[in-house]
Amino acid sequence: MNSEIIAVGSELLLGQIANTNGQFLSQQLAPLGINVYYHTVVGDNKTRLQEAIKQAKKRANLIIITGGLGPTKDDLTKEAVAELLNCSLNYDMPSLQRIEAYFVNSKRTMTENNKKQALVFEEATVLNNDHGMAPGMAICKDGIHYMLLPGPPKELKPMFTTYGQSYLLAHLHEQSIIHSRVLRFFGIGEAKLEEVLIDLIEAQSNPTIAPLAGDGDVTLRLTVKHNEKVEALSLLDELEAKILARVGSFFYGYDDTSLMQELVNRLLTKKIKIATAESLTGGLFSQQLTNYAGVSEVFSSGVVSYSNEMKEKILSVSKNTLAEYGAVSNECAIEMAEGIRRLCKADVGISFTGVAGPNQVEGKGVGTVFIGVALPNGESKAFSLNLSGTRGQIRERSVKYGCYYLLKEL
Repeated sequence: MNSEIIAVGSELLLGQIANTNGQFLSQQLAPLGINVYYHTVVGDNKTRLQEAIKQAKKRANLIIITGGLGPTKDDLTKEAVAELLNCSLNYDMPSLQRIEAYFVNSKRTMTENNKKQALVFEEATVLNNDHGMAPGMAICKDGIHYMLLPGPPKELKPMFTTYGQSYLLAHLHEQSIIHSRVLRFFGIGEAKLEEVLIDLIEAQSNPTIAPLAGDGDVTLRLTVKHNEKVEALSLLDELEAKILARVGSFFYGYDDTSLMQELVNRLLTKKIKIATAESLTGGLFSQQLTNYAGVSEVFSSGVVSYSNEMKEKILSVSKNTLAEYGAVSNECAIEMAEGIRRLCKADVGISFTGVAGPNQVEGKGVGTVFIGVALPNGESKAFSLNLSGTRGQIRERSVKYGCYYLLKEL
């Protein structure tokens, strides 16, 4: 099946709400082996909606339309589709009874337009709405499947997973399923990653490789279509092994993980206590670290030491170091990391010092960053970076690099 998702609602076009339904449905359709080639957004206008459906019919045999099933005048989706498909609308009595029961139970008067929500296409498969009023529906006309779903995500998501998915599985023309795996990398750019893997990318067929760039991260989505799960996973394993043989040193995790999540997992697994000394990042590393449940077992304490005076008093950075090398230096970063490790009696200390901008500091340019780590074996290291971007981006990227260096060292 090739599908198109049409989202209905002027509020989407005005930017008042985001089209998260489209994202959700694409994520759900991929494992079913259904290709999503187009997303369309159209306002609450019957003529434009019908034109969008006519266009979709030329390139898809599954059209999913979200929104416009409510009781008001601008909720016109099913009327527009019924007219286009030349099919009548009838009341689905179980749905109508649920709507009536809702108003009785809530002691509210039911207006006549609420009955409209129970209208469905004649001969359609009704998709019950267990979290709202308007049912969804699915129908096949001239070889094209149409599925109508309500707009509110709290109604659409359970309706699709409970009823819509079953309908599609029953009508799939092929039973091959799409399996995906995301490999996450850091410390290598998208262009360099593609250069190293270009022969694999150019030779791809099944599985396929799709590079995706993030803010500092680069991901590869490996996708295979197969009707046997074991064979599909074997094909993914084989391709992954070829990739990691070349760029495994930059690999840090799978799917929806993050560098900080992987660092927290590593600290918890190894029972390593960490303490942080932050100047450049102003506590951002500690803030992100403490977003994760259970981190209190491994996070000792953090100090934001912005001034040189506090670097000396709290972290025991020597006056000679500050005078000779400055606060923005490898030497200061190492002493900050060692100082916080001793102060907090932690296994690991990490420090951040540098220039986030907008002006130079100590003659060092914006984006100059030093990260210090004091390790459980007593060894200390500093890593220097020259980052670009805004003040916020430099700080964010510094935190990511801190996670990356610690993961490699631990």
